[in-house]
Amino acid sequence: MFNFSLLVKFADVFNHKDMKKLFLFTVILFTSMTLVYAQDNAEIKFDKVSHNFGTFSESDPVRECTFTFTNAGKAPLIINQAVASCGCTIPSYTKQPVAPGQKGEIKVTYNGKGKFPGHFKKTITVRTNGVPEMTRLVIEGEMTEAKQ
Repeated sequence: MFNFSLLVKFADVFNHKDMKKLFLFTVILFTSMTLVYAQDNAEIKFDKVSHNFGTFSESDPVRECTFTFTNAGKAPLIINQAVASCGCTIPSYTKQPVAPGQKGEIKVTYNGKGKFPGHFKKTITVRTNGVPEMTRLVIEGEMTEAKQ
Protein backbone atom coordinates (compact mmCIF):
# COMPACT_ATOMS: atom_id res chain seq x y z
CA MET A 1 0.00 0.00 0.00
CA PHE A 2 1.00 3.56 -0.54
CA ASN A 3 2.05 5.51 2.55
CA PHE A 4 0.25 8.87 2.40
CA SER A 5 1.89 10.11 5.59
CA LEU A 6 5.27 10.04 3.83
CA LEU A 7 3.84 12.16 1.01
CA VAL A 8 2.42 14.66 3.52
CA LYS A 9 5.81 14.96 5.27
CA PHE A 10 7.52 15.54 1.90
CA ALA A 11 4.99 18.23 0.97
CA ASP A 12 5.59 19.99 4.30
CA VAL A 13 9.29 20.35 3.49
CA PHE A 14 8.43 22.67 0.58
CA ASN A 15 6.18 25.60 1.17
CA HIS A 16 4.28 27.24 -1.67
CA LYS A 17 6.90 29.95 -2.28
CA ASP A 18 9.63 27.35 -2.83
CA MET A 19 7.46 25.41 -5.27
CA LYS A 20 6.67 28.59 -7.23
CA LYS A 21 10.36 29.45 -7.42
CA LEU A 22 11.23 25.93 -8.58
CA PHE A 23 8.50 26.00 -11.22
CA LEU A 24 9.53 29.45 -12.46
CA PHE A 25 13.19 28.40 -12.61
CA THR A 26 12.26 25.30 -14.63
CA VAL A 27 10.21 27.33 -17.12
CA ILE A 28 12.99 29.90 -17.58
CA LEU A 29 15.60 27.17 -18.04
CA PHE A 30 13.49 25.35 -20.63
CA THR A 31 12.76 28.57 -22.56
CA SER A 32 16.43 29.58 -22.56
CA MET A 33 17.53 26.18 -23.84
CA THR A 34 14.91 26.33 -26.62
CA LEU A 35 16.02 29.81 -27.72
CA VAL A 36 19.70 28.85 -27.73
CA TYR A 37 18.96 25.76 -29.83
CA ALA A 38 16.76 27.70 -32.27
CA GLN A 39 19.45 30.32 -32.94
CA ASP A 40 21.95 27.75 -34.20
CA ASN A 41 19.78 26.34 -37.01
CA ALA A 42 20.45 26.44 -40.71
CA GLU A 43 17.94 28.49 -42.69
CA ILE A 44 17.24 28.07 -46.40
CA LYS A 45 16.20 31.12 -48.45
CA PHE A 46 15.40 30.64 -52.14
CA ASP A 47 15.83 33.46 -54.66
CA LYS A 48 12.60 32.19 -56.27
CA VAL A 49 10.36 29.14 -55.71
CA SER A 50 8.70 28.94 -59.13
CA HIS A 51 9.81 28.99 -62.76
CA ASN A 52 7.75 29.29 -65.94
CA PHE A 53 9.35 27.86 -69.08
CA GLY A 54 6.79 29.65 -71.25
CA THR A 55 5.73 28.05 -74.54
CA PHE A 56 7.94 25.56 -76.36
CA SER A 57 7.51 22.88 -79.02
CA GLU A 58 7.39 19.15 -78.38
CA SER A 59 10.13 18.87 -81.05
CA ASP A 60 12.47 20.39 -78.41
CA PRO A 61 10.90 18.99 -75.21
CA VAL A 62 13.77 19.24 -72.70
CA ARG A 63 13.90 22.33 -70.49
CA GLU A 64 16.22 23.18 -67.58
CA CYS A 65 16.21 25.78 -64.83
CA THR A 66 18.19 26.43 -61.66
CA PHE A 67 16.83 27.43 -58.25
CA THR A 68 19.47 29.22 -56.17
CA PHE A 69 19.31 29.32 -52.38
CA THR A 70 21.33 30.87 -49.55
CA ASN A 71 21.98 29.48 -46.10
CA ALA A 72 20.76 32.42 -43.99
CA GLY A 73 21.23 30.49 -40.74
CA LYS A 74 24.16 29.97 -38.38
CA ALA A 75 24.76 26.25 -38.94
CA PRO A 76 25.67 24.23 -42.06
CA LEU A 77 22.67 23.53 -44.30
CA ILE A 78 22.17 20.04 -45.70
CA ILE A 79 19.70 19.17 -48.45
CA ASN A 80 18.43 15.75 -47.40
CA GLN A 81 16.43 15.15 -50.57
CA ALA A 82 14.76 16.79 -53.54
CA VAL A 83 11.91 14.73 -54.99
CA ALA A 84 9.88 15.55 -58.11
CA SER A 85 6.17 14.93 -58.44
CA CYS A 86 6.68 12.81 -61.58
CA GLY A 87 9.36 10.96 -63.52
CA CYS A 88 9.50 13.58 -66.29
CA THR A 89 11.12 16.02 -63.84
CA ILE A 90 14.59 15.34 -62.46
CA PRO A 91 16.15 17.50 -59.74
CA SER A 92 19.87 17.50 -58.92
CA TYR A 93 21.22 19.41 -55.96
CA THR A 94 24.24 20.40 -53.91
CA LYS A 95 25.22 17.32 -51.85
CA GLN A 96 27.85 18.98 -49.63
CA PRO A 97 26.79 21.01 -46.57
CA VAL A 98 26.33 24.69 -47.42
CA ALA A 99 28.09 26.94 -44.91
CA PRO A 100 26.26 29.91 -43.35
CA GLY A 101 26.09 32.80 -45.82
CA GLN A 102 27.00 30.57 -48.78
CA LYS A 103 24.87 29.65 -51.81
CA GLY A 104 23.78 26.35 -53.30
CA GLU A 105 21.55 25.32 -56.15
CA ILE A 106 18.96 22.85 -57.29
CA LYS A 107 18.94 22.19 -61.04
CA VAL A 108 15.68 20.89 -62.47
CA THR A 109 15.32 19.18 -65.84
CA TYR A 110 11.88 18.70 -67.40
CA ASN A 111 11.60 16.20 -70.26
CA GLY A 112 8.29 16.39 -72.12
CA LYS A 113 9.22 13.69 -74.66
CA GLY A 114 6.28 11.32 -75.07
CA LYS A 115 3.99 13.56 -73.00
CA PHE A 116 0.79 15.12 -74.28
CA PRO A 117 1.13 18.73 -75.45
CA GLY A 118 -0.48 21.36 -73.26
CA HIS A 119 0.06 23.10 -69.97
CA PHE A 120 2.02 21.31 -67.24
CA LYS A 121 2.78 22.14 -63.64
CA LYS A 122 5.19 20.01 -61.59
CA THR A 123 6.49 20.31 -58.04
CA ILE A 124 9.82 19.46 -56.44
CA THR A 125 9.74 18.86 -52.68
CA VAL A 126 12.99 19.87 -50.99
CA ARG A 127 13.75 18.59 -47.48
CA THR A 128 16.57 20.07 -45.38
CA ASN A 129 18.00 20.07 -41.87
CA GLY A 130 17.13 23.76 -41.64
CA VAL A 131 14.19 26.08 -41.36
CA PRO A 132 11.89 25.49 -43.10
CA GLU A 133 12.37 21.74 -43.19
CA MET A 134 10.33 21.44 -46.39
CA THR A 135 9.96 23.76 -49.40
CA ARG A 136 8.01 23.13 -52.60
CA LEU A 137 9.44 24.42 -55.84
CA VAL A 138 7.17 24.71 -58.89
CA ILE A 139 7.92 24.52 -62.61
CA GLU A 140 5.36 25.01 -65.33
CA GLY A 141 5.03 25.71 -69.01
CA GLU A 142 3.11 25.09 -72.19
CA MET A 143 4.32 22.44 -74.62
CA THR A 144 2.80 22.80 -78.09
CA GLU A 145 2.48 20.20 -80.85
CA ALA A 146 5.37 20.01 -83.28
CA LYS A 147 4.58 21.51 -86.68
CA GLN A 148 4.53 18.88 -89.42
